[in-house]
Amino acid sequence: MTDVAIKRALLSVSDKSGLVELGQVLAAKGVELVSTGGTARALRDAGLTVKDVSDLTGFPEMMDGRVKTLHPMVHGGLLAVRDNPEHAAAMDEHAIGAIDLVVVNLYPFEATVMRGAERDEIIENIDIGGPSMVRSAAKNHQFVTIVTDPADYQTLIDEIEATGATSLDFRRKCAAKAFAATAAYDSMISQWFAFADQQQLFPDFLAINGKDPVELRYGENPHQKAALYTPAGPHGKGIAQAEQVQGKELSYNNYNDADAALELCAEFAGGEPAVVIVKHANPCGVAQGATLLEAWNEALACDSVSAFGGIVAVNTELDGPTAEAICEIFTEVVIAPSVSEAAKAAFAKKKNLRLLVTGDLPDPRRGGLLVKPITGGLLVQTRDNGAIQASDLKVVTQREPTEQELKDCLFAWTVARHVKSNAIVYARDGATAGIGAGQMNRRDSSRIAAMKAAEAAEKYGWDQSRTVGSAVASDAFFPFADGLLAAAEAGATAIIQPGGSIRDEEVIAAADEAGLAMVFTGMRHFRH
Repeated sequence: MTDVAIKRALLSVSDKSGLVELGQVLAAKGVELVSTGGTARALRDAGLTVKDVSDLTGFPEMMDGRVKTLHPMVHGGLLAVRDNPEHAAAMDEHAIGAIDLVVVNLYPFEATVMRGAERDEIIENIDIGGPSMVRSAAKNHQFVTIVTDPADYQTLIDEIEATGATSLDFRRKCAAKAFAATAAYDSMISQWFAFADQQQLFPDFLAINGKDPVELRYGENPHQKAALYTPAGPHGKGIAQAEQVQGKELSYNNYNDADAALELCAEFAGGEPAVVIVKHANPCGVAQGATLLEAWNEALACDSVSAFGGIVAVNTELDGPTAEAICEIFTEVVIAPSVSEAAKAAFAKKKNLRLLVTGDLPDPRRGGLLVKPITGGLLVQTRDNGAIQASDLKVVTQREPTEQELKDCLFAWTVARHVKSNAIVYARDGATAGIGAGQMNRRDSSRIAAMKAAEAAEKYGWDQSRTVGSAVASDAFFPFADGLLAAAEAGATAIIQPGGSIRDEEVIAAADEAGLAMVFTGMRHFRH
């Protein structure tokens, strides 16, 4: 069987967009409309003749609408295999009429949770009859059309207006979409029970759901395929929800790097104007300043070589002068909470540059889980949302840091937590002076960061490297004194690190001998 004529339709929807138009098309084709509750009222208000489900079942809706469609007269009409003689005989014997089309979308469970409803209301918005009808119709898609998404109404209308029937290809696609919809719905409910209701950190079953995929040009490399999904269920907003004002479509790497830039920039929300420049998911320049333009110039000076083709994020409205300055180098993506008209005009000259407006910055202290696939399993951990402030620091050297050194230590620490391990960050006066990332040992990260700072001094004609008089942050403890000594050789005067090494005393002694001030945070920030 291929085409199935639509003679009777059952409609029961929470999202009533497009409902009346669909009902009018069905009625014009002589389709009998069967419905429930608010859906029936909406159709009748539009002047359409509608039969109540209770007319089919012989039972009224009861128990506050909890029981209305869970009945053999409904599910028999959905599940009967029409060309099976035994099924046909059962339908005749019990006067069960076939239902050819089911249009259902489910109670708004996600929206109810997102608006902070009380537990009892959330429970009442767990749909039971809807998913049952959806699954019955989808299972029997050889004979029944199931539509769960208003976006599919137009295709349904086109098919019915053309032939009065639906094609097998359309029914198969809709069935697949229907099972995906009920799977996502049930997983949302299960995750709410696990995380919100039962306060479980790692539930027995972890569902990872995405919807509305946007296929990207390719993945990390051209031979890989990629897509962007939006989480199904309550979630925060970030790069995936940003408005793209201009530029080419974003690639897989653009999304990954832009996310890294936005996450670090969010650390400076509400503070002095800040600019973050990211390349290959690592910050290569970060600065705060009295103006955004000043912050841009300071961030760029840290590593102007790596900044070429990078991602830029700012923590406040992007102004025209800063946009003009950004346009002086090749930049892939610029991200801002808002953008002035002057900035938009400046970027309009760079048609390939992607400009993203986020509205707000994400909360860097938010909770959640991070999932990383490995061969044969999933590694799951809570987000690294730990934070420290000045009162959490423990001075371990003979010399205490000055007020400015302490401020630079905290700034460097903020940046270091977003740098791939092993991470070393030099900072001075609210700007990064050198960044060493992703090395197999901490000493090499220290040396690379110092080398980049020396190159910057040579390029800009400074008297000395900005690592001189800087604070240096290490994302994990120094297992040996060599990394710390490399920082001292570069001119750093203050160190911030977690501590906790069996050689802490050796490292502290080396710091004292070099006249450094060093503080321990007691918190590590590996990022692999």
